[in-house]
Amino acid sequence: MQTLFRSFVLPLLLLLGLTLTFNGSASAREPAPQMGTVRLADLPREAHQTLALIKAGGPFPYEKDGTRFHNREKRLPIQPSGYYTEYTVRTPGEKTRGARRIVAGGDPRASGEYYYTDDHYDTFRRIIESPTGAAR
Repeated sequence: MQTLFRSFVLPLLLLLGLTLTFNGSASAREPAPQMGTVRLADLPREAHQTLALIKAGGPFPYEKDGTRFHNREKRLPIQPSGYYTEYTVRTPGEKTRGARRIVAGGDPRASGEYYYTDDHYDTFRRIIESPTGAAR
């Protein structure tokens, strides 16, 4: 009986426990928080320049521009790995990349899905490009 328990029941219980643990954590994942929007016209001039470069495919002034944004904190809508890319919005007087970014979803040149952060990814606002789009 002890051999049956060690060779069959114990591994089965372990597998069941691991399955419940992983399924439980996946289903407990919280959706991305509600976020506001911002009209492109209300963003700094440098954000307009960055967005124009994104749509043109570059060239970008910073080496990290166009690299994968992982969304680890899940502040943007949940998407598969590799969906988001990040771009620096220059900050006048700043010697480093600063805190301002545009994160693009999908095909950066054509998706129309752009998010702005001015606090180094702590908060995001969806960019509304249409002049009639209402910002929240």
